[in-house]
Amino acid sequence: MKKIVFLFFIPFLGFSQNINHWETAVYAPQIWTYLLPNTEPSVNWKNLGFNTSGWNVGKAGIGYGDNDDSTVISNTVSLYMRIEFNISDTSKIAQAVLSMDYDDAFVAYLNGVEIARANIGTPGTPPPYNQTSTGLHEAQMYQGGKPDDFIINKNILAGLLLPGANVLAVQTHNDNIGSSDLSSIPFLHLGITDNSSNYGPTPNWFTPPLNFITSNLPIIVIETNGQTIIDQFDIMADMGIVDNGIGQLNNVNGPYNNYNGKINIQVRGSSSQSFPKKGYSVETINLLGNTLNTPLLGMPTENDWVLHGPYSDKSLMRNYLTYSWAAILGNYAPRVRFCEVVINGDYKGVYVLTEKMKRDENRVNISKLNPDDTTGKQLTGGYLFKIDKYTGNSSPGWQSPFSPPNASSNQKINFQFHDPKEIELLPVQKTYIKMYVDSFEKALNSPNFDNPNTGWKKYAEWGSFINYFLVNELTKNVDGYRLSTFLHKNKINKYGNGRIFIGPVWDYNIALGNANYCAGGTTTGWAYNFNSVCNGDSYLIPFWWNKLITDTAFVNETRCHWNYRRQGIWHNDSIAAFIDSMATYLSQAQQRNFQRWPVLSTWVWPNNYIGNSYAAEILYLKNWLITRANWIDANLPGTCYWITSVPSIQKTEIENFILFPNPANQSVFIEIPFITNTPIQLQLISLTGKQVLKRNFNYSQNQEILELNLSEVVPGMYFVKLQIGDTQYVRKLMKE
Repeated sequence: MKKIVFLFFIPFLGFSQNINHWETAVYAPQIWTYLLPNTEPSVNWKNLGFNTSGWNVGKAGIGYGDNDDSTVISNTVSLYMRIEFNISDTSKIAQAVLSMDYDDAFVAYLNGVEIARANIGTPGTPPPYNQTSTGLHEAQMYQGGKPDDFIINKNILAGLLLPGANVLAVQTHNDNIGSSDLSSIPFLHLGITDNSSNYGPTPNWFTPPLNFITSNLPIIVIETNGQTIIDQFDIMADMGIVDNGIGQLNNVNGPYNNYNGKINIQVRGSSSQSFPKKGYSVETINLLGNTLNTPLLGMPTENDWVLHGPYSDKSLMRNYLTYSWAAILGNYAPRVRFCEVVINGDYKGVYVLTEKMKRDENRVNISKLNPDDTTGKQLTGGYLFKIDKYTGNSSPGWQSPFSPPNASSNQKINFQFHDPKEIELLPVQKTYIKMYVDSFEKALNSPNFDNPNTGWKKYAEWGSFINYFLVNELTKNVDGYRLSTFLHKNKINKYGNGRIFIGPVWDYNIALGNANYCAGGTTTGWAYNFNSVCNGDSYLIPFWWNKLITDTAFVNETRCHWNYRRQGIWHNDSIAAFIDSMATYLSQAQQRNFQRWPVLSTWVWPNNYIGNSYAAEILYLKNWLITRANWIDANLPGTCYWITSVPSIQKTEIENFILFPNPANQSVFIEIPFITNTPIQLQLISLTGKQVLKRNFNYSQNQEILELNLSEVVPGMYFVKLQIGDTQYVRKLMKE
């Protein structure tokens, strides 16, 4: 990935107060003077009183005329333009905003002094006329979007604005002279401290900057030093985090006491990139640009992070809820923290700082796959891969040999390498994981797929599939099982058997009733049946889940997990209480967020519901989830043979004791997916309390399976009792 590195630092902008209203002093559709230079213009071109004889005149936007330019020009690397305007009383102006729609870069000056720039050069140094932009930036207004805003506070304005005549000058630069587009569309807005009116009304699309000072959430402040954050490559920026702890207010101008240093940052996301509120990938780095592992907001030390900006999710919490629930189930899920974000002095709203998906001992905890891991057990693990759509950074990966059910146009299931990336893998490593996944799919598709020794459980950690199924079905994730579906595989070693583990969960912002297509908004029906509802979609669900739901042991165990969770985190009262507690925590911040992004009462793709207030969005979310959970109660197949009333059972761990098949015939298998060096005593006890079988095991392997031979046990109902140290685990077993 190409990285542009700047070490120039500009102090973060302050925030103005006591603004009565906003007016616009300079509009793009006014008459500007402009120049297409063949040589370097005079250094005074941007100053008041400069003689523009010989320059052209025309209305802005000025550019190549693709539906956003009033004045059409010939191809050029750069465009210089200026306009004079009058200020009646500088003392009544508390703040200014330059709104700039541009393609691909610009530098703006007020009375000869730089006030904003994006995508070119070093702040404070005017770029030469023939310098190209450092990256691409597409104009937004012709697409129905808004221009980028650049805030100029009172302290800066005080030394620049003059009573009477002033000049706004802009130099706009292209990516290359052969580029198909160039646009320059500037507006200048003023924050007025009284009710006087000396300028013009603001455009309908203009949103005044927020008067943001304090928050009960952590505050993340980012300064890009004149660079534009784009999705093609990282830029180096400065980031400060203010976090005074739970129950304490944080001040945007307070000391950066959680992080104060350099970052690489770029725009991230797929469909969400079309939203004006962007999501970002953030990498913490040192002054030399090297990765810097550091803890952020109490999360474990790492260097890769995501700033998720909820936009279509007007509850602001769908990802937060889902990741939190998935973590409680006992599997790793990305840790999350709510925060408010300011970029270049512009308040951006409520975000969720999230751990980026990667291999790490505190994230997806699998062994590192090294370049020399090409044989034996070293080759067998360290793979993090996914089922997903192809984007600009996607790896080709491989396709499943099994077509998805109900495919209408020869759709395929696409696997992609995530960590390590495909370019980092050797052919033998790519071949190994592909063949292992093929073996898993062949076993799952076989007549004896449910055999615990030769079927799909030989290749996959089925407890993870149970948890993944329940999370996706409770949330009825319209993207579930087919997009952002991560899987990983560890090495075969003394700590594990190297089976496929599905997860972690990722990307639920259009789940939980927030999608109006493919039945994503309904509370009935199974998410895994997506292919029957929308078989024309380009991305379908693999056959796995249709087959798993016919595995009696899997279904029974899933039913037990569901019943258990309905007594705890997914009890109707627990669901409502969790959502209410988050809504209370966000009560002040959400008001600022929706002032910045006024989308309440407005349809945003792909909303299934449009609430006229935040309270309405929260009520919808609660009602939808509770109705959904009630439907699953009535429709989830399977019979649970767990015992949950034995006092000695540790209810926080009972779900980790997996018994299959149940009912059983010749053998029953016991899986405990946690490590213990304590000897295990396994007993089979009749309903009358008689000990039928007793076995002792020295168990020190993670996710290993114990087998209990039942060939001489008469049919009937029994208790399986595990004694591990002072703790007992008890489950009911039916012997056929």
